[in-house]
Amino acid sequence: MEQRVLGRTGRKVSVVGLGTWQLGEGWGDVHEEDAFAVLDASVAAGVTFFDTADEYGDGRSEQLIGGYLRARPDAGVFVATKMGRRVEQLPANYTLENFRAWTDRSRANLGVDTLDLMQLHCPPTPVYSCDEVYDGLDTLVAEKRIAAYAVSVRTCDEALTAIARPGTASVQIVLNPFRLKPLEEVLPAAAEAGVGIIARVPLASGLLSGKYTKNTVFQQDDHRTYNRHGEAFDRGETFSGVDFESGVEAAAEFAELTPPGTSSAQTALRWIIQQPGVTTVIPGARSPEQARANAAAAAMPPLPGATLQAVRDLYDRRIRGQVHHHW
Repeated sequence: MEQRVLGRTGRKVSVVGLGTWQLGEGWGDVHEEDAFAVLDASVAAGVTFFDTADEYGDGRSEQLIGGYLRARPDAGVFVATKMGRRVEQLPANYTLENFRAWTDRSRANLGVDTLDLMQLHCPPTPVYSCDEVYDGLDTLVAEKRIAAYAVSVRTCDEALTAIARPGTASVQIVLNPFRLKPLEEVLPAAAEAGVGIIARVPLASGLLSGKYTKNTVFQQDDHRTYNRHGEAFDRGETFSGVDFESGVEAAAEFAELTPPGTSSAQTALRWIIQQPGVTTVIPGARSPEQARANAAAAAMPPLPGATLQAVRDLYDRRIRGQVHHHW
């Protein structure tokens, strides 16, 4: 699989990675053998980048990955994790003392001395502008607790603030055919600064898989049930902030743009990989089959200009007017 340098880490990662929120919680129950099967299928398909967080299953996702990598030391996987969501979301909680405690817990969960990449996990907006925060992160690097640091953001403005800091290795941001705003300023700024871009929520919480109808019902413990209007966390994390019913209609139109022999999901992933400045995209996978299908998007030929234009037109007609512009 094609590998790209992940920004200022200097390390190469696969253009399709694996998001592992679903190995923790929030997507129904996942058993260890099922999680290992997904991780294994991903690695076999050429994936060398796992993205996790300390709060996914309160550490369960990290622990599963740690167990897998102990069993497969030859896998050669770069693991990015995140910190900060396990405390009240106040800027005052983003201290060096807390950073050390959080990274030590993640190091133990993952079974490593030095974390490949630690990302601030969508912290309160003022955190991105705080000199002490970056000083603290630099200290973690100096102490070899982490090899590099990065941010996961909600808004384009937060991304631009972080990109301006010389130590920021990468920015994780929601990007997909139903969320084009990062193309305007964030991706060009990141490319110019040598900062990596990790594209999350690439299928708009599954909308772009084309599998849902207006009548689709998700389990009660699934964020696609309980966070449609941002009740539990940022609305943009669920269906990219797009209204579900209109999203289903737009997804049906998107499905018509898929090249023969490929799925809507693969086409959405291929579209993301093709955007200048993107390093890797991190779809989740619930099964080995899904993991293999996601990875196969990397082998698709580039989408032609006409398809790229059609995606833009679809966004302008169907999505732009109703998404939340604050992010």
